[in-house]
Amino acid sequence: MTSAKYIGLDVHQATIAAAVLDADGKLVMESILETRASTILDFIRGIRGELSITFEEGVSAEWLYGVLKSDVDKIVVCDPRKNALLKAGNKNDRIDARKLAELLRGGQLKQVYHGNLGVRTLKQLAHSYLALTQDVTRVMNRIKAVYHSVAVRCPGQRVYSQRCREQWLEQLAEPGLRRRAERLYQQLDFLQPLRQQARRELINESRKYAARQLLEQIPGIGPVRAALLIAILQTPHRFRTKRLLWAYSGLGLEIRSSGDHDFKNGRLQRSKKQLSIRGLNRNHNRELKSLFKSTALSASLQPGPWQECYQRMLAKGIQPAMARLTLARKIAAVVLTLWKKGERFNPDKLTVQAA
Repeated sequence: MTSAKYIGLDVHQATIAAAVLDADGKLVMESILETRASTILDFIRGIRGELSITFEEGVSAEWLYGVLKSDVDKIVVCDPRKNALLKAGNKNDRIDARKLAELLRGGQLKQVYHGNLGVRTLKQLAHSYLALTQDVTRVMNRIKAVYHSVAVRCPGQRVYSQRCREQWLEQLAEPGLRRRAERLYQQLDFLQPLRQQARRELINESRKYAARQLLEQIPGIGPVRAALLIAILQTPHRFRTKRLLWAYSGLGLEIRSSGDHDFKNGRLQRSKKQLSIRGLNRNHNRELKSLFKSTALSASLQPGPWQECYQRMLAKGIQPAMARLTLARKIAAVVLTLWKKGERFNPDKLTVQAA
C-alpha cells in the first residue's frame, strides 16, 4: 500500500513553495512552482500516495482550492492567524511550506471552510456590493468632515441631496474647501448608481437559491441581507451549534479560567471561582458581524417580535447595548435553526430560545 503524503504550500503571487512529508514526517521532496494551474497539477500528479494538502487562507485560496479539489484526497485551507509555529524561528518560503506540512500531519491546523463552490458567483457579487457600500459610506463621511471642519452642522441626509447641494456649498467660503467638496460630491454621484446596480445583481442572483425565501420570512432579514447570508455562510450545516456561528460572527464570548479543579476531603471537585469574561471574540467574519448587529439595531426600533423581545430585556434591567447584542445572537440562532430545518418563523418560540 502506498503511504500517505502531506503537502504544505506557501502561496505567493508569482511562485509557490511546496514541501512533501511522508507518513513518518520525513521530508521527501521540496520544490518552487510557478503560480499557474497547469504547473501545480503536474507537480501534484507526480506524487504517489494518499495526498493531503494545505495552504493558508488568502487572495488566491478559493482559486487554488478549485484547482486541486479533484486531484487530492484532502484539502485543508488553514487560518493564518492561528499558525503560531510559522512565526517562530527562521522564516522563508521553504521553511513555511515545511512547517505547514508538519502541522497538517499533526492535525494542528484550524480549517477555513471552502466546501461549496456553487455559490462562487453570489460570493463575488456580495464582495462587490459590500465594497461599494463601504466606498459610498467613506465618501459621505468625508463630505460631512468638510463641513465639520468649518463648524457647519449637517445632521441627517440633506447634505447629500442634489437639490440642496448649492445651499450647502455656499456655506464654504474658502475656494479650495469648496472645490474639495465638489469633487467629493462627484465621487458620490458616480458611486451611488454603481452600488444600486450591484444591489440589483446581488438580489437577482440570490433568487437561484431556495434558502432565500426561507430567510426572508424572518423579520428584519430582507432581500439584501438574505443574499449576503447565503453568500457568506454558504450552508448552515458547517455550524454544528449556534455557539459556533456566534464565534464565527464575532458574537461569542471569550472566557478565561485557571485552576478549574481542586481536591477537597480527598475528592476532586470543580472550582467555584468566577469565570473571567474578556468580551467578544476578535477572530471573526466582520461582514457577518455587521449584518447581525445592523439587523438587531433596526429590529429594535421597528414594531414586531424582535422589538417586543428587546423591550422585555430592557424591562428586566438589561442595558440597551447588551440587549442589542443578545438580540443579535437570537437572530443568528434563529437564522441557523430555520435554515437547517427548513421551518417557518414562529414568534411564539422566541421566549424559549436562549442566547
